[in-house]
Amino acid sequence: MAQRHLDPTAGPVPADALAGYLRAQATEFLRALRLHRETGAGAAASEGSVEAARALRRAARRVSGSLHTFQPVLDPDWSEAMRPELAWVSGTLALEHAHASRLQQLLLALHRLSGAAPFPPQGPAAGTTARTAAPPLPRDRPAPAGSAPAAVPAGAAGTAPGRTGTTPCDTPPPADGTPGTTDTAGRATTGRTVPARATPVTAGAAAVRTGTMTDAPGRGSTATAAAGTRGSALAVAAGGAVPAPDRGNLTVGATKAGALLDRQLTLARTRAHSTALQALGSSRFHAVADKVAVLASEVPLSPAAAGADLRPLADAARDRLTDAVAALPLLTAGSPYNAEALIHGLSPDPAPHPQDAPWHQVRLLLRLHRYALEVVHAGRHPGSLLDAGEALDRHRDAAEAAAAAAQAARTPRIAPATAYALGVLHADQRHEVEAARYAFQRCWQKEVIGTL
Repeated sequence: MAQRHLDPTAGPVPADALAGYLRAQATEFLRALRLHRETGAGAAASEGSVEAARALRRAARRVSGSLHTFQPVLDPDWSEAMRPELAWVSGTLALEHAHASRLQQLLLALHRLSGAAPFPPQGPAAGTTARTAAPPLPRDRPAPAGSAPAAVPAGAAGTAPGRTGTTPCDTPPPADGTPGTTDTAGRATTGRTVPARATPVTAGAAAVRTGTMTDAPGRGSTATAAAGTRGSALAVAAGGAVPAPDRGNLTVGATKAGALLDRQLTLARTRAHSTALQALGSSRFHAVADKVAVLASEVPLSPAAAGADLRPLADAARDRLTDAVAALPLLTAGSPYNAEALIHGLSPDPAPHPQDAPWHQVRLLLRLHRYALEVVHAGRHPGSLLDAGEALDRHRDAAEAAAAAAQAARTPRIAPATAYALGVLHADQRHEVEAARYAFQRCWQKEVIGTL
């Protein structure tokens, strides 16, 4: 495999570049710490404190990774004592965010698998009963500007797509008027004239619902959208009634499974928040902050730093990453729907999947390689590395979400429908693991081709 090393024709990178990088990251750490204290971090953390905690983690990871990669040019005693403390800070602050994002990912997957919209329709037209709706998720597609709900015949009320929830890997349903689809106003686009009915309904009520709507994911009953298949569209065009899809067990189980996951992960998030607050107020963290403050003004370099070149150390980080990637089953990951990630899915062992560990290790090595390039190239690195890192982040998130679903399924005395829904959810997240591996394989191919 061709490996891209740093340009040998360029001049050496002195240790002063590392010193400047560490001072900049230490300054960012102190700035984020001050912002975290100013915005407050009580029982209900504000948006500013969440962003400050994210900046703290980001700076701590970069300092710790640089200490690992460029250890030969740093004071060995100081770097060995500093690295685990920064890793402790980053890991402690990351737990709360991890539990929150895991809960959101699982609840969205439950709604998608049960064929129900994550939230009730918003903005009903005048003359309809107003419903209290939760705000849309950041990745939801907003309604087109200036569009108004249009009246459609009551017989066309069952043509909404069955899969309404979106995830980062989902593609929104087309609105181009193709047969068997619906446009953004909820109208059937089968190309045939629908006979008018006596009582028109608006697009806000253009879905046939079974059960009751929920105001928040995982609470109460779930809503099932009407069938959105081609056959349903033809039935609507003919003026016939559209039956709701038969997803009874999954929908009922998804409701209880969502409530169970909400309880477990919310409790874990609350405990992680309390742990983070205790850590930020501990003497251990204050000692770390004092060392970072010293680092912002003075970087303890070793005597070997004089005249040293940082490029061979950055090349070594790249070589470690390349060796770890070579050990991955990229040939298998390059085949869509290979089901490799589902192996051992029914294992009674509660330990994480052993096949995930090499991928997690590659994720860490890729992060160290990126940080090394930031030092050598003054903050610049190839965009393909960012795409590969995002794919491995999705891999880690999906693997941990699948583990959380499996852990919830081991709860004693749960209903069979709940256990079934959690099993389907676990399999869905393992498929997300497989998709992330495929995406990383494609990104790494681009990275390797770029070195030829």
